[in-house]
Amino acid sequence: MFFHYSIIVLIFKKKNKKPDQENYDNLFFYLENNLRESGLGDVTVNKKMKDLNKIFYDILLKINSDPENFKINKKLCINYFNKLKNNNEKWVKIEQYFDNFYNFCFDMPIKNVLKEAVKFKF
Repeated sequence: MFFHYSIIVLIFKKKNKKPDQENYDNLFFYLENNLRESGLGDVTVNKKMKDLNKIFYDILLKINSDPENFKINKKLCINYFNKLKNNNEKWVKIEQYFDNFYNFCFDMPIKNVLKEAVKFKF
């Protein structure tokens, strides 16, 4: 989820648009509600939300390894998806998937990106 949302935020930035704060707020609101519904207490939820926020910003700041064009950061992906570490075949599929997702979202009008990204099929 964070990888997808980070790509969308990156697209907004490349198109010189500011991402909607409401979407960010909703993302973390629903994450928090899911943690609470799973039975976690306030202290645990707050700690997990802080950790999730750090993970999101880590991904957001490092997702693109090429400043000119979009290229998913392999080291970052391996950090969060351990099964990619020694599996080049899976890495190629993930890389292709995120490249296609980026292009799919980049090609649509900025006002439709968040709504239409849900319809992405690989």
